[in-house]
Amino acid sequence: MNDMIEKPLLRVLAGETVSPPPVWLMRQAGRYLAEYREVRSRAKNFIDFCFSPDLAAEVTLQPIRRFGFDAAILFADILLVPIALGRKVWFVTGEGPKLEPFNVLDFEQLTLNQTEAVLSPIGETLKQVVPQLPDQTTMIGFAGSPWTVATYMVEGGGSKDRFKTRVAAWEHPEAFDGMMDRIADVTAEYLIMQARCGAEVLKLFDSWAEGLPEPLFERVIIRPTRRIIDAVRAAGVDVPIIGFPRGAGTLYPRYARETGVTAIAVDTGVDPAWIQSVLPQGMPVQGHLDPAALRAGGAALNSEVDRLLDSWEGRPHIFNLGHGITPDVPVAHVEQLLARIRNRA
Repeated sequence: MNDMIEKPLLRVLAGETVSPPPVWLMRQAGRYLAEYREVRSRAKNFIDFCFSPDLAAEVTLQPIRRFGFDAAILFADILLVPIALGRKVWFVTGEGPKLEPFNVLDFEQLTLNQTEAVLSPIGETLKQVVPQLPDQTTMIGFAGSPWTVATYMVEGGGSKDRFKTRVAAWEHPEAFDGMMDRIADVTAEYLIMQARCGAEVLKLFDSWAEGLPEPLFERVIIRPTRRIIDAVRAAGVDVPIIGFPRGAGTLYPRYARETGVTAIAVDTGVDPAWIQSVLPQGMPVQGHLDPAALRAGGAALNSEVDRLLDSWEGRPHIFNLGHGITPDVPVAHVEQLLARIRNRA
């Protein structure tokens, strides 16, 4: 067995059941850490923060130093790809990301062949982080999936129901699919670059996959994800790929079977017994503690950790949250979580 497979998270992604399971947390580099807040204060805005390799590398490493997670995940944002496509992105304090709303009929205006020029600082972050990781720690790169990125572009920011984007997908299917292809192709280039800069695992976040009828799910979730993975593999990149179609519900099995992902991340609402019964045999699963249970701590947290560990026994499993860690989580609760997983008899 080569040295790379000795890393617990890579062992799981190769199909092995590891006890205790490897653990990392979505948004593990974030505002709940005082050291993160100090570094964040040095950047004039969030986009500059992501594009500053020295700062981004430091906050990527902070949770590894403090907690010893089994993986580091690149500090960046899913809305860097629209910048490479020629769109303006900014963040408003207290409101989140903002973009000038995009008309899907103008999809041919989206710029291609700018990925490396625009997003090369992200590769530099990876190059800084990887040599500083402990030998057993895996480096994860990531991108937003095309549907989730498209919703921000069309809506001009976050949206509760992505209604405008769904209307555009139904009303202008050829133009919408053309836009999705452009987003997918730039995303594939971005992920290939990340792998070549040291990412050992790649993750696709489809944060807004919920509530879609199956025909639309096939068009805007499965098809572009498959396009990305095919392009990544065609480039000779063979690292594992984790897909996270958050809120996919009964369509999780189709996603798992048809996209080409190595492993699937599931959200808080998924019943482990059901998903165990419908996933391909031996497919690794990542998830899916309720972030609210982590915030609560105490007996409730211990109980949920135990339940999930029992639920996934016998299947390759990466312990994580069903969504990102919230800024108000006490550091002591993260320490409690890790102790419960790692010290369980």
